[in-house]
This record gives sequence, structure tokens and C-alpha cells, in this order.
Amino acid sequence: MDKKSIHYTIEPPDNFEQLLNIYESLGWNSLNLTVKDLEQMCIQSWYAIYAFDKQQLVGMGRVISDGVITGIVCGVCVLPSYQSEGIGKEIVKRIIQHCEQNRVIPQLMCVEGLETYYETFGFKKFSIGMTKNINR
Repeated sequence: MDKKSIHYTIEPPDNFEQLLNIYESLGWNSLNLTVKDLEQMCIQSWYAIYAFDKQQLVGMGRVISDGVITGIVCGVCVLPSYQSEGIGKEIVKRIIQHCEQNRVIPQLMCVEGLETYYETFGFKKFSIGMTKNINR
């Protein structure tokens, strides 16, 4: 496989259909989110970073925050055919850098299998996460 030339930007994609494609390819769309939902999610985030191979969206990550104390890292994803090429690592590094520059503490929730991945960035387990299911 040729080395891909990945471009990182805070400019959102012209078409969030590409993000829907990534979510569906990862099995992340159990809530049946629409293209409009995904666009709103990203636009309303405190910070969002996108990875493109030419015009194709291949990854992204975002932070929801008050911009003062805490930022919750969420939605870090990479298209399966682009995984294991360092794209997710670069997205997380840029998210951490943005948080540090703004003196915002990055926090996240992840499945147990990803704990060691995030520990490589200096994240440490500190709490029990809880959620309340709602009817959507």
C-alpha cells in the first residue's frame, strides 16, 4: 500500500456523509444518527480536528468543553482501511495540544480494550463512568 498523504485541519468537511460512512463502517451508529446530527455534533463541539486523504475524510476527533476547566475527548475515529497508520495518534496528539494551550484538562471515556492505547498519551484511569439510558 502506498504511503498516504494525510492532511489535518479544523475545517469541517463539505459533506458530513463521509463521517456517517466512517461511523457506520465502525459499527458506531446504533442511535441511527443522520448526516445533519453528525454535522451539528461537530459544529457545536469546542474543538474538532479532521483528517483527510485528498478530499476523503478518513478520521476525526472532537472535544466538548466549557473551554475553562475540562474537555471531554470523544468521537476519535479512523476509517478501517486507514487504521494502524498513526492517524488516530496524530488526532489525539493535536487534541491534547489544543487542550493544553487553552489550559483545559482533557478527559475521556473509552472501552476497556482501549485503556492501554490512551495510557500511551498519559491518560490515567481516575473514576467510574456512569451513564443513564434515555429513549431516543
